[in-house]
Amino acid sequence: MGTVSIKDVAARAGVSPGTVSNVLNRPEKVAGDTRARVEAAIKDLGFVRHGSASTLRAGHSRTVGLSVIDIGNPFFTDVAAGVEDVASERGYAVILGNSAGSRLKEERNLLVFAEQRVRGVLITPSDEDAARLDRLRERGISVVLVDHPAEQSGQCAVAVNDVTGGAMAVTHLLGGGVDRLGYVAGPATIRQCQDRRRGAEQALAAAGRDPGGLVEIAMPAMTARAGQQAAEKLLADGSLPDALFCANDLLALGMLRGLLQAGVRVPDDVSLIGYDDIDFASASTVSLSSVRQPTYKLGRVATELLLDECDNPDTHAHQQIMFQPDLVVRESTR
Repeated sequence: MGTVSIKDVAARAGVSPGTVSNVLNRPEKVAGDTRARVEAAIKDLGFVRHGSASTLRAGHSRTVGLSVIDIGNPFFTDVAAGVEDVASERGYAVILGNSAGSRLKEERNLLVFAEQRVRGVLITPSDEDAARLDRLRERGISVVLVDHPAEQSGQCAVAVNDVTGGAMAVTHLLGGGVDRLGYVAGPATIRQCQDRRRGAEQALAAAGRDPGGLVEIAMPAMTARAGQQAAEKLLADGSLPDALFCANDLLALGMLRGLLQAGVRVPDDVSLIGYDDIDFASASTVSLSSVRQPTYKLGRVATELLLDECDNPDTHAHQQIMFQPDLVVRESTR
């Protein structure tokens, strides 16, 4: 397919090339309906503007894009540190995009990456639809999945076995004597939440318990604020389980705060375990048991794979690397 120009977009949308330019550079000056027509034409035609003349001449820049779902989570900060260290060692710069779990924002980030002619993209996808990543590859941009297993063999991916991690967490909780177990999760679209629940259910089944007895408290975000709100909801409903497995440490730390403020003793009244083992886990009022992931290593290995694919396309072999998590036991569990 040939290069799509602004004139092609203008013809498809039924506007002038100047209007297309305004949508790209000064969208606030364009009426909503017109802007929507132009954006639809851009998407339909796969138009990507050139980031700079030098980038155009080179074909690609010495940059890579990194798209994460929550840069406010220290897990992704550590991943980004690993990415940046390897990129810097190899003479690359990193453009960071935070999707905040939004499919729309993620697509905008990917468009910016393409406009800047990045050599490759590292991404923790916001959902399971791979079509937008396939479009990047069609443009010659390499893609590596981070903290997400590959759906097919023809791509690189670096992940942690979250099913095993979920099983580890719940097996540990059951060992402390638990009658009623709760799982505090984030949005259902996030694969990690699904896999950690699967692991929890497997651990219950292995212990001869009914996996259907797992009480799920689904929250719209995986933040400390959401964790505290989950604690307040459970306390208001009078349905507090004996033990709680939280899908990440931020949820667990918020849950811990909410429980302690209400006079609930952790772990005497409720055992609590998180996931990720961020730095704050060991420094909380009651140090938090957690499932540790090799976050910095995830970033390093993913970037090494990406740059090998970019620099050695003829000899590069796709790899799907799955790390195993570790259980870290502290004061919050019995």
